[in-house]
Amino acid sequence: MSSPENPQLDPQPLNSETQLSAPLVTYSLLPVESTPTPPAPRAGENPIWSGWDVLLIAALTLGMVFIVQLAIVFGARRFAYPHLSWADVAQKPVLALISEFVAYVVVALYMILLLEGKYHTRFWPAIRWNWPGPAGVGLVGIGALMLSLDMLGRFLPMPKTTPFDQFFERPMDAYLTAAFAITLGPLMEELFFRGFMYPVLARRMGAFWGIILTALPFGLIHYVQYRSWSAVFIIVLVGVVLTTVRALTKSVASSFLAHVGYNATLMALAAWATDGFRHMEKAGVLLF
Repeated sequence: MSSPENPQLDPQPLNSETQLSAPLVTYSLLPVESTPTPPAPRAGENPIWSGWDVLLIAALTLGMVFIVQLAIVFGARRFAYPHLSWADVAQKPVLALISEFVAYVVVALYMILLLEGKYHTRFWPAIRWNWPGPAGVGLVGIGALMLSLDMLGRFLPMPKTTPFDQFFERPMDAYLTAAFAITLGPLMEELFFRGFMYPVLARRMGAFWGIILTALPFGLIHYVQYRSWSAVFIIVLVGVVLTTVRALTKSVASSFLAHVGYNATLMALAAWATDGFRHMEKAGVLLF
């Protein structure tokens, strides 16, 4: 109630100017909390490329191997081996190795351009190369120990001869094949299967199925060399070990070293058992 004797007690009517100029003060009885920190992303594979990129690399590899081999066989038949049939020229190991070398170089360049050109990221860190340093010696040893898986061939139906045998009919061809098997061959297989394919599968299905589904096609591509499902089964097991190494170490370089250790031990034992690849009938189960 207003009092004329004390006008200071009279309430002042609120108007728009008073409402706009008066500071708005709010009070809360609740404790003040800081902004919550967003949860850290879960650990796992998260490549920047997609499954379609992996399929495109696979298609490019198959196409390049076919096209390059066709061109090289055509040129060799025309200029170097005019007296041989097309089939005989196509079975020349040195021509097959040259074809595969050229095709792999083209595919490797595409892999680099894909990551550095399309996705604007450095190639080796993106595929998790992560060189293991001195620990790599142990990984090579793991590869050598994987040779024990080949002993399963003694209990499985294995063919007496395979198309791969032609690469060891002459010592020179055998040494070239061995050199390829411990350098560019395992490098390209690791880049594709453990570098590009495994991360995509593991991101979608988890590490376990990523390992299994990477090892399966890795074994299947070797069917052409051996024409034996028993040999494919053994190579699938090798692929499981290699992909497990990649999954545990987060390093394609680690699986590459294990792969080199496996191939190098296989080739060294075969060379020793056959007196420098001169008596391949003594190789037995070493080359399936």
